[in-house]
Amino acid sequence: MFSKVISSAVLGVDGTIINVEADVNDGLPMFTMVGYLSSSVKEAGERVRTALKNSGYHLPPKRVTINLSPADIRKDGSAFDLPIAIAVLIAMGITPAIDMEKTVIIGELGLNGEIKPVTGILPMVHHCYRYGITKCIVPIANVQEALLVRHMEVVGVSDLREASYYIQGILQIESKINENDECINEKIIHSIDFNEISGQGILKRGMEIAVAGFHNVLMTGAAGAGKSMLAKRLPTIMPEMSFEESVEVTKIYSIAGLLDNKDVLVRKRPFRAPHHTISNHALVGGGMVPKPGEVSLAHNGVLFLDELLEFDKSVLEVMRQPLEDRKITISRVHAAYSFPADFMLVAAMNPCPCGYFPDMKKCSCSVNQIKRYQSKISGPLLDRIDINMEVKPVTCKEIFNDEKRESSEDIRARVQQARMLQIKRYENENIFFNSQLEGKMLKKYIRLGEEENKILEKAFTEMDLSARGVYRILKLARTIADLALSTEIKSEHLQEALFYRNSGSFYYNNYDKI
Repeated sequence: MFSKVISSAVLGVDGTIINVEADVNDGLPMFTMVGYLSSSVKEAGERVRTALKNSGYHLPPKRVTINLSPADIRKDGSAFDLPIAIAVLIAMGITPAIDMEKTVIIGELGLNGEIKPVTGILPMVHHCYRYGITKCIVPIANVQEALLVRHMEVVGVSDLREASYYIQGILQIESKINENDECINEKIIHSIDFNEISGQGILKRGMEIAVAGFHNVLMTGAAGAGKSMLAKRLPTIMPEMSFEESVEVTKIYSIAGLLDNKDVLVRKRPFRAPHHTISNHALVGGGMVPKPGEVSLAHNGVLFLDELLEFDKSVLEVMRQPLEDRKITISRVHAAYSFPADFMLVAAMNPCPCGYFPDMKKCSCSVNQIKRYQSKISGPLLDRIDINMEVKPVTCKEIFNDEKRESSEDIRARVQQARMLQIKRYENENIFFNSQLEGKMLKKYIRLGEEENKILEKAFTEMDLSARGVYRILKLARTIADLALSTEIKSEHLQEALFYRNSGSFYYNNYDKI
């Protein structure tokens, strides 16, 4: 007897529908599985047979064939255990062959029949809902995550017998449906704040500009100047994520298995700070069936690379493509996997191996050592950074100054105003930030007066800018104008953009002063 149930798999950051077909017929007793399977899926045969036996179901001595289609998609993970078991029960006639066309089944089985949680529930259920499936049967531990898909009927089951009885109609399980149209309205509380930072007014202003337009930042300065402290507080001045943004980030964290069981919806902006020993694959994602890397886990948030020049040069270079495209595509023989990577890069570095250049009273590095150290960051990568700032040590007077400092909430209010202007301006362009302006849109939305054009022409010659560098200055000036609530880019906005673009380059042009 033949049966078919619907399951799902993760392909990149999205789900895909997988049909689980079972055929139980006379022949040499065996349990065969086909359909381009990874080793973890092939092992499902033993798990399913043992779970069926321990749940009180006797497999007859017949030939059982399982097919997971489409056959050209590689299947990975343990989420097919439960649908395979249900398909076998239906094919054996134990569970009635009821209509299962609008129901997706996902779950891993323990040998005792227990249904265990799996990763990637949200993207799988979300994809199935988009294709007309209205009900999902998932592990009880994954119910809250599945409920993030609005209007989907979610049924949580704890073991195989319970799932079988529910499908047969013997057992009633109350399903849940999320009908809410808004994100949870609880205010996000941060444990850190910008008002804890002494001094560094220019640096704080630069960070406000960066967040307002989602610009990449590089901070260069001596150790202990406050680079890491400032970077960690960036999410506190970023606008809260919308429900759609939160779901998008939650999908990535679901695939990576990093969701919090108590609060499955990721509501805080991601802040990822990988160690400088990270590999290429860990940064951008990889594996036989690729998983998201740090650039994707930082999507809609901040990727902070502390001690930038301590990273392997090849690791830094693989970021060039996601910095431009705002996504990462990993190709394999059987498929290409795409992960979003729209993050704000914030990097911090020391000017030399000892960290004290250009203070020659403390710096013990030679010219060649400094050149070799700074050459680890290539020109093309440096060109993709909008704001380049020098970080000077805080003075004793600034540390013990009792002046009232601006809080993160005050700065976030100005950032939010600038963001709203950008959202309104680009509502028909499928972009959200000034940093995303490309091609024809640059000429459409950025116009300079005669005085501003002269300033830019002079800077192009004196600063030896590339075309990409000029465009980034213009996008930066547009953000500064938005923070000033100005419809036009004025000379002061352009000059401030030039300052923040070139502030940190002092370290690259002062070898002759040693």
